[in-house]
Amino acid sequence: MSRSPAGAGPQPGREIHPLDSAGLTCRFCAAPLRDTFADLGMTPLCQKQVKPSQLNDAETYYPLHAFVCASCWLVQLGEYASPREIFADEYAYFSSYSDTWLAHAKAYTGKMRGLLGLGASSLVVEIASNDGYLLQYFVEAGVPVLGVEPAANVAEAARAKGVPTEVRFFGTESARALRDAHGGADLLLGNNVLAHVPDLNDFVAGMCIMLNPAGVITMEFPHLVQLVNQNQFDTIYHEHFSYFSFTTVEKVFAAHGITLFDVEELPTHGGSLRIYGRHCDDRPVSDRVRELKAREEAWGVRSLARYHAFNEQLRATKRNILSFLIEARGAGKRVAGYGAPGKGNTLLNYCGIGTDFLEFTVDRSPHKQNTFTPGMRIPIYAPERIRLARPDYLFILPWNLKEEIMRQTAYIREWGGRWVVPIPEVTVHE
Repeated sequence: MSRSPAGAGPQPGREIHPLDSAGLTCRFCAAPLRDTFADLGMTPLCQKQVKPSQLNDAETYYPLHAFVCASCWLVQLGEYASPREIFADEYAYFSSYSDTWLAHAKAYTGKMRGLLGLGASSLVVEIASNDGYLLQYFVEAGVPVLGVEPAANVAEAARAKGVPTEVRFFGTESARALRDAHGGADLLLGNNVLAHVPDLNDFVAGMCIMLNPAGVITMEFPHLVQLVNQNQFDTIYHEHFSYFSFTTVEKVFAAHGITLFDVEELPTHGGSLRIYGRHCDDRPVSDRVRELKAREEAWGVRSLARYHAFNEQLRATKRNILSFLIEARGAGKRVAGYGAPGKGNTLLNYCGIGTDFLEFTVDRSPHKQNTFTPGMRIPIYAPERIRLARPDYLFILPWNLKEEIMRQTAYIREWGGRWVVPIPEVTVHE
């Protein structure tokens, strides 16, 4: 987001937030932003767990207020915290601690090797490659790879797996340097990174530079339509600067000379898209692209009313979550959490859920254990804590992994424990 020209004021009849007076403009098309999509108040950064030595320290809170651009329909947050503040140095998210996500990554690598004929003379480049969770499978198959990861501690974990990794933020400048040093990419991919960049135009232009003439881009990201339909307000957090429909993402890539020629709808993260791009040419675009665009149009992707309604929808979801917790705790039931994901911290802070409702949470990642959640300061332990505490309810914060978590914690049935999944609506599983 940037600042809009002087004199561009709010329009009558629209829900306006006081931040509108700051004159924010769309990070893609620079149109004025005046329409609220979701206002989640003020929250700390979602992956900045609090160490025991920091419990008496203040945290910095930032606005978590998403707007929709009435010109290009990009949903977006302001850049209240820079990517360097969020991702550089010690970053707490490691992709390899989810078995479901590793299986997804391995299946993708096999598919792309077959589809594109990737081999020993190819180069696969992943932007935001994290701890090598995906590129390790290309390495095993003898396909040369390069990871590009801004968080130094996470990149070190990737290198330990034998995945060559450069510690960089990606954009036009770094793309030129990487291409000069390593060559162009035959496959350029990014999973859940497109939303993480405030300078969207520079990022996509960098991909155009990095991609070989006959190369293919794939990007995966949560689908805005599913975010709305499934009440996934907790996927809004400061790491995610943008939220995409296919209609909008196609415009973004086309503006930089990339044609999106195919798309897949995936179950990951509550409903994601995998887009396929190439340098503009005359080859056909798949029927799946045309069909998805038609469905988005029917859904109301270019209707402000569709976006305005979400803010009240998320408030209703908040009330339902709190009603369940108030009733459970009032009945003397013990409630513990499972997971400490970014989405979970949005939910906890927006709903005001502290240790009065959730005694503790657990996480498989040792990088999060024995710390506290940002904002609400809920203690995070290793999963073994569940057996010791024997809670009546296990509140699953990474609801997109609920099947995996329920399999791993099936033992809670021994004492009559049940699982609670808060999104899209509060559901109790026995």
